[in-house]
Parts: sequence; structure tokens; C-alpha cells
Amino acid sequence: MFQMSQAAFGPSRAAADAFRVLLGNPLNPMSHTAVGRNTMAACEIFERTTRRYDRPTFGLAETVVGGEPVAVTETVVWKRPFCELVHFERAVTSAVRDESPRILIVAPMSGHYATLLRGTVEAFLPTHEVYITNWQNAREVPKSAGSFDLDDYIDTISDIFRHFGGDVHVFAVCQPSVPVLAAVALMEAANDPNVPLSVTMAGGPIDTRRNPTAVNRLAMEKGTEWFRNNVLANVPWPHQGHGRSVYPGFLQLTGFMTMNLDRHVKAHKDLFRHLVQGDGDSAERHREFYDEYLAVMDLTAEFYMQTIETVFVEHHLARGVMTHRNRAVDLTAIKRVALMTIEGEKDDITGIGQCSAALELCSSVPADNKQHYECPRVGHYGVFNGSRFRKDIVPRISQFQARFDGRMIAHADIRSMLPVSDHNAADNSAFFGEELQPANDAAPDTIAEKARRHGVEAIGVPTPGAFSGNLMSAWFGASAMPFRAWSLASRAVLDTWSRPAFAPAVASHINLTAKQEA
Repeated sequence: MFQMSQAAFGPSRAAADAFRVLLGNPLNPMSHTAVGRNTMAACEIFERTTRRYDRPTFGLAETVVGGEPVAVTETVVWKRPFCELVHFERAVTSAVRDESPRILIVAPMSGHYATLLRGTVEAFLPTHEVYITNWQNAREVPKSAGSFDLDDYIDTISDIFRHFGGDVHVFAVCQPSVPVLAAVALMEAANDPNVPLSVTMAGGPIDTRRNPTAVNRLAMEKGTEWFRNNVLANVPWPHQGHGRSVYPGFLQLTGFMTMNLDRHVKAHKDLFRHLVQGDGDSAERHREFYDEYLAVMDLTAEFYMQTIETVFVEHHLARGVMTHRNRAVDLTAIKRVALMTIEGEKDDITGIGQCSAALELCSSVPADNKQHYECPRVGHYGVFNGSRFRKDIVPRISQFQARFDGRMIAHADIRSMLPVSDHNAADNSAFFGEELQPANDAAPDTIAEKARRHGVEAIGVPTPGAFSGNLMSAWFGASAMPFRAWSLASRAVLDTWSRPAFAPAVASHINLTAKQEA
């Protein structure tokens, strides 16, 4: 029904985009009137709120190494149907590359794409060779590729560890903490030499019985059968994964947005006002944020249900009864891998103590090889992104890793990293506080610091209505294609035609009008 409603809105969305272009062209006299500007703004709001957003890009083309800017290139170095391993390759000398530690960022598979950790990647790029797990959208993976559950997730992580041959530090962000720790335990039990040098877990739900949050209580109260009966659906045609059972991204997004519906509505009211007033910079910042936030992916039903049951309802890992393909996951088998946990004081997604429980459960790891840090005044997002993450957490992670990686001792940039005093660090509680925390690790306020930096006060969008559709919807969606093509072509022609001959005259007219109004 969701797919049909998207198709049904196709013609209206294309018409709105065409009118937006027409009314926004400076050659059109209506563009200089209040009626024209209001209509243009309404068309853009309608088109954006009914669009299905594509996977964003990381867009990290440059970083600074040793005080000098260097280019960054994304390269896929390992690939499976459900996951790609992306290397952010820096244009540095082989000597610099050899002395830089390798860090694997394991992104959460919880609704949003790995690009949500763009700031996390950016923070480590100056000093590390950075890799990230780029999970694939389940609705775009053919059913012939097979299933993908929590056991497959653990196998994927183990295979990636072996790809590095043990020469890597791991940073698991929230949800992956459980499968990452399980993979390490299984490899340690098998005396696999490819275990990572260290594992850092941020906001991970290792033992959700400790200080349970609203998210944890929801899972416990509803139980696995409720989720199975209410949130699973089959991928429709024409997606490549049609027929696959999934937890749809649009349902996840609906949950995100209803957490802060008033802020979402206000954000789009502000966008409307910026468009009417001609504040292009503010409008562009809004577009940049929502293009990222509104892009969601589907999760395979088997992975989602197994995670709900194993992690949030039955607490298998914390209770010591977790198994992987009939093999016991024994955390006491972990001996060689150093462990660090990070929690946020105001995290209302993963309560205090849930992540640090890993240090107690891994009792065979020497005390000197364990470390915990609770970052004050930050919520869930703040433990892996934002200004406090860059100033307080990244230096601590780097210094912890340096104890188990000889290359890092000689790295000048890492030696200079000293944690900022908690009292001197910027207070971001207004953006990472309890009142802004989302429903999980990929929720509405997860890019709050970035939004604040760009001047976007509110975050999110109105909850989409429950649209119904019918068999005619697919026909309407197809019939809109020629009109959409005409709209795009007309836009290109008008833009190209107007710039050389008329742009100076239009600019002069606008400047004259502004002076007269002043």
C-alpha cells in the first residue's frame, strides 16, 4: 500500500516540481510577487514531503593530515550481498600510511545508512586509515542472495576481521556492539589469530536489563510476536528484493518522526518561510539535513526479529546463553583483545551501565586492557558524533588504541591528542539532552549538532499519513514519467537559456527593487 501511494503521488509530485521551477525562474513576473513566492514554496514542500529519498553519499573528498590538506577517495575493498567494506583512502605517502593505525567503524544496521556516521569517519581521518561497514538496503538485495540474520551478521564481521589479518582497531557504534563482541568471543575460542587489536563500543546494548529505557521497556512489554505481527512486510515489485520479508524503513522513519512531531512541523514551517523570503542559504541547509535524515533502508525480517529476541527481550549475551550456529558464545574466552566502552550521561536509548557491562562479562581480559568513559552532558548521538565526541572521546579512543599499537606511539598527531577538560568543553546538552533523544541510534535528532551548526533549529518532518492505494496507482506512476521528463528538460532549457542573455538584466532589476524598498 505504501508503494502504491508513492506511485499515486507521482503525477502530483511531478506537477509540483514543474510549477516550482516555473514560478522560481526570475524571468517569470510571478516570481517577484507574494503569490508567486508562496505558491513556489508550497510546491517545494509538497514535492519533498512526498518523495522517497535515495541513499546519501559520504561526500568526504578531503581531510587534513599533518597540517596539510589531502584528497580522500572512497574505495570498496570487500563486498558481500548485504555489506560493503569502504576504505577512505587518503592521498598520503606510503610512509604515512604505514604508520597510521587502521580503524574499522562498524555502522549500525538500524534504519539509516552508514552515511549517518559521516562525522565519525571525518573525526578519525586525520590520524587513521578509516574503513566502514556500508550495509545494503534489503529491498534492493535479490531474494536469490539468501537470508541474512544475526548469525549471518556475526559471520560477516568475522570475515571482515580476517580481511585485516588482525591489524585493525574496531569502533562499534550502538547496535553492532553485541554481534562484534560475539564475533570476537567465537574467534578467541577458536584461537583465530585474526582477532582485532582492540574493540571500542559506544552506546552498545550489551545488557539492556540495566537502567532500561523507554525503548527497552517497549520491547519487553510487546514481546517478539507483537513485532512479528505488526511491523513486517514483503518487498513489492519492482524492487530487486521483491518478495523478501523485511522491516520497512518507512515504518522506522514514522517512529522516528512521531517522537518529535512538533519539531518536525516547525522545521518545515521555517523552510516555507525561508523560501518565501528568498533566504536561499537557510533553505539549502534544510535540504542538506533532510536529504540525509529522510533516506531510510529496509532490514531483513529475520535479522530484525532475531535481534529483538536475542538482545532486547531474552538478553542472551548478558545471561551467557547466546549461541551462534549451535556454538556457545563465551565472553570469558576473550583474552587478547583490549576493550573500551563509552556511554553518554544523558543517553535515553542505551541506559547507563548497559554498554559497560561488557567489561564485567569479559572477565578474562586483564584489567589494564580495559577502559570505560562516561561522557558528561551528552546523549546517544553524542557518543559517536558532534563536538564533544571530537574533543573528548576521539582523543581517549586514540590514546587507548596507542597502548596496543606500536605505530601510534610515533604518530605525531596522536601524541598531541590530550582530552579536553570536561569543564572547559562546550556544553551541548541543549542538543544531546534527554528531551531531544530519539527512539534508537538512527533517530530524528542524530544529526542535531550538525543542524545547529548550520542554523536549523528544528529537526524532522511531519509524520506521513497512512495513504491508501489501488491497482490504478501503478498506472498513474508510470504515466507520470513523460511529464517528469518534460519538467526536468524544461528546467534545464530555461536555466541555460536565461543565464547568458537575461541574468545580468534580472540581477540589475532585483538590485534596483531592493534599493527602492530600503
